[in-house]
Amino acid sequence: MASTSDIKKGLCIKYSNDIYKIIEFLHVKPGKGPAFVRTKLKSVTTGKVIDNTFSAGHKIEDVRVETHKYQYLYAEGDTFHFMNTDDYNQISLQKSVLDAPDLLKEGEVVTVLINTEDSLPLSVEMPSHVILEITHTEPGVKGNTATNATKPATVETGARINVPLFINEGDKVKIDTEKGAYTERIKE
Repeated sequence: MASTSDIKKGLCIKYSNDIYKIIEFLHVKPGKGPAFVRTKLKSVTTGKVIDNTFSAGHKIEDVRVETHKYQYLYAEGDTFHFMNTDDYNQISLQKSVLDAPDLLKEGEVVTVLINTEDSLPLSVEMPSHVILEITHTEPGVKGNTATNATKPATVETGARINVPLFINEGDKVKIDTEKGAYTERIKE
């Protein structure tokens, strides 16, 4: 058993007869009244996100997890296939379990959280940044960069992101997987 002081991003807990992963939290200490923790929970079985508030000191049942490195192999509809980099065992996960499936490139190594009680995969943690190639974007017009103007672009995985006007097709860019946003251009 854990308490609300142990809440952190990525913690898996049992709540309402399901297992949830904490994706956001905020400790709140109002001037009047007791402290509480406002959380955003994502179900590892359905992918549904709910908001919940725990009062300070509330006991929560955490789930013991192990982390393993898996390499992304390929997608088949909404099913994603991964291979353990240690023993080469393969697993299949649904799209709803992944945080940013549209930024996942074949060969990418991710961390899979596995429940120690029943050895079932709970969720997939992406690396903090991925490097992808721009496959389609409109050319930027010289001279219209007075502000931080952006344009839509499609990357090799099919995801759409906004990039600065100087980015062209064929450029490699670094993308923050948590926000799904452009970070920088990679020079080769």
